[in-house]
Amino acid sequence: MFRPRVIPVLLLKNKGLVKTVKFKNPAYLGDPINAVRIFNDLEADELIFLDITATKEGRTIDEDIVRKIGEEAFMPFAVGGGIKNLNDIRSLIKAGAEKIVINSAAITNPQLIKEAALTYGNQSIIVSIDVKLNFLGKYKIAIVGGSQTVDKNYVEHAQEMEHLGAGEIIINSIDCDGTMRGYDTILIKSVADSVTIPVIACGGAGKLSDFSVAVNKANASAIAAGSMFVYHGERKAVLINYPEKRQLETIIFTNQGNS
Repeated sequence: MFRPRVIPVLLLKNKGLVKTVKFKNPAYLGDPINAVRIFNDLEADELIFLDITATKEGRTIDEDIVRKIGEEAFMPFAVGGGIKNLNDIRSLIKAGAEKIVINSAAITNPQLIKEAALTYGNQSIIVSIDVKLNFLGKYKIAIVGGSQTVDKNYVEHAQEMEHLGAGEIIINSIDCDGTMRGYDTILIKSVADSVTIPVIACGGAGKLSDFSVAVNKANASAIAAGSMFVYHGERKAVLINYPEKRQLETIIFTNQGNS
């Protein structure tokens, strides 16, 4: 039976590995390359690296780090942060990235998605959509590291990105980020049910059963998480970890309809 991919999302700031809560207060965790080596040993399905300050600082994720990741990683990996044109994409793919994650530029220059998909193939382009609730309880797309909201419906945005050629969508809840209290299944399901390309659930996973909920109740095609894979225990001791494949198969396939 096909098992959905389970993907650690690793955040970078100043070339170090960090973790945020609701996109705030990044806590330093260590060397990202060391994390890659551990995830190699643990046989992670894929990795996603996102530079959380690149867009604000008017640059892209560091090519040297991407190159070092490519030299170490045994699994496919995607990178994102500050990508705004084809030259950025070309440089990062040349540095070793298999997939490119585009967030803010998908809003400010949606034609970039079409150009990138035509040039590098749909499978290489992931559009990430960060969403948070406003004071009225309405979902709003946020860009530039969550610092700006835009007046565009997130479901319509996902559909437009599919139409323009994106190969996958990451739907990420800012309100759930780092809380480890579970995914926003309403948010995920509304996107997953509106497009035909794979949708990666992100934001809020705290236990293995959350994966089952994202797949079986919210119809996610793949599961991404951050805190779960870098912390251990109630006190959040830093410990890179990843479930055994048998665990993942058990929790996802035996908990259908029970979560």
